[in-house]
Amino acid sequence: MAATDSVGPSAGSQADDVPAEPPPKRAGWGREWLILIVLTVIGTLVIRTFVVQSYRIPSESMEKTLHGCSPHCNNDRILVNKLSYKLHGVHRHDVVVFKATGKWVEVVGGPDDVVKRVIGLPGDTVQCCDPQGRVVVDGVAQTEPYVFEDNHDPFGPVVVPKGQLFVMGDHRSASSDSRYNGTIPESSVIGHAFVRIWPLSHLGTLH
Repeated sequence: MAATDSVGPSAGSQADDVPAEPPPKRAGWGREWLILIVLTVIGTLVIRTFVVQSYRIPSESMEKTLHGCSPHCNNDRILVNKLSYKLHGVHRHDVVVFKATGKWVEVVGGPDDVVKRVIGLPGDTVQCCDPQGRVVVDGVAQTEPYVFEDNHDPFGPVVVPKGQLFVMGDHRSASSDSRYNGTIPESSVIGHAFVRIWPLSHLGTLH
């Protein structure tokens, strides 16, 4: 008996009959954007809390270094490095932002953030003025090119206590500072103001 070959669909025709597998579905774009936004917000909060924060200058006490006046003025904005003083100590002549404490709270109207320049470090003796009208720290007349012209009201000598800083505004006659409100705790310092970012015409590092 002759063998009979079974007749069925060839391999090629079988493949042609099977529906093509649909392409994998893309992950929902909405979920991707949500994750991206959440991560961006978290990253921004972390940076602002621990690394860098911007501040607006509200008054004229830091003229000519930083410009500020009423809310209708084009106030300078600065960036403050919050990590700086975790790596090293505060330096004399640094511009710092600190949280108002003690008598400072009454002067600024609450526990607000204040910007001033460090003039005296713990243990320093600060006073004004020498015959040329300069501030003197530990017997050394300070070179202060940042100071506004009308700055030389006599004070001191003041010995800066341990753990404290003596701070002043660059516009000395328009600044309520350590001459009147006392020294500030080093622990109240939020960070080092290191650059002006606005307006763009004032962009530059702080000295």
